[in-house]
Amino acid sequence: MQFGITLKPDISVERIVGLTRQAEAAGFQYGWIFDSHVLWKEPYPLLTLMAANTKRMRLGTCVTNPAVRDMTVTASLFATLNLISGGRMELGIGRGDSSRRVLGKKPVTWAQLEESVKTFRELTAGHEIEYEGQPTRLTWAEGSPRVWIAGYGPKVLQMAGRVADGIILQFADPDLIAWCLGFVREGAHAVGRDPHSIEVMAAAPVWVSDDLAVARERVRWFPALVSNHVVDLIRQYKPEDLPPALTSYVQNRAGYDYLHHCEVESSNANFVSDEVVDRFCIVGSAQANREKLSKLADVGVTQFNIYLMCGEEEDTLEAYKKEVLSSFQ
Repeated sequence: MQFGITLKPDISVERIVGLTRQAEAAGFQYGWIFDSHVLWKEPYPLLTLMAANTKRMRLGTCVTNPAVRDMTVTASLFATLNLISGGRMELGIGRGDSSRRVLGKKPVTWAQLEESVKTFRELTAGHEIEYEGQPTRLTWAEGSPRVWIAGYGPKVLQMAGRVADGIILQFADPDLIAWCLGFVREGAHAVGRDPHSIEVMAAAPVWVSDDLAVARERVRWFPALVSNHVVDLIRQYKPEDLPPALTSYVQNRAGYDYLHHCEVESSNANFVSDEVVDRFCIVGSAQANREKLSKLADVGVTQFNIYLMCGEEEDTLEAYKKEVLSSFQ
């Protein structure tokens, strides 16, 4: 299993650079950053700094979407960053959540997402395409970054199985990940792909501590974040098509304020129980963290991505360096 971090760009630029350097030195192979351009700082200048301050770490968005920027813009950004970083960029992309909803807009469809991935690959590889009726080419682009698709629903997951290099699953629940990967495998088999060739990322916050009460409060915001996607799934699918372990916890959800998105101790998370926190996140002693990570590896997770935004981020990186990473590398 490989390891990554995701940063929320609401901290200082200096700290973003410092955490990225610390993570690479600790042995993390991936550095990701959220893309929600209204709520937080624009990610692409920050990715440029992250690239300039690392040598080996692979870098990307976790996640962007096809709607807030024209895909020719996203392709140009990644092609440029790929040159700056020496070919270390990775595109994480989904249908769009906070960056769309904070503007009163809906996520794109899975079909639009699939088409955007095709456009991105062609343009970043330097190929000419017809884009909205116009011949279009990035003549200087070379080497298309890998594409990771984020999703929860069967249709997006099947599509990811058809076209993605990697899948992003935003929770650390082994049973729900196994359910998701069933659809990824279906999509892969439908087009003759080996599903084992698709990387699998589990992304979630962690808190290393023997004090479970404190640990749970530091990460309770995360299942509340996931609930936005769950509510969207409930609108699109029949109840019997979705596992109760994913849908039942949102029954008492009152609403969601995106101005407090991913915020520790936010009132957004008041409806989230300890049981859900324990399933969706990784909390407890270093040994408990290792045991949960081993279960994730057993169901097929190839990268665990720490959502590094619970406070004491430097301490979390140091704890994982000393007590966790060596067990998996």
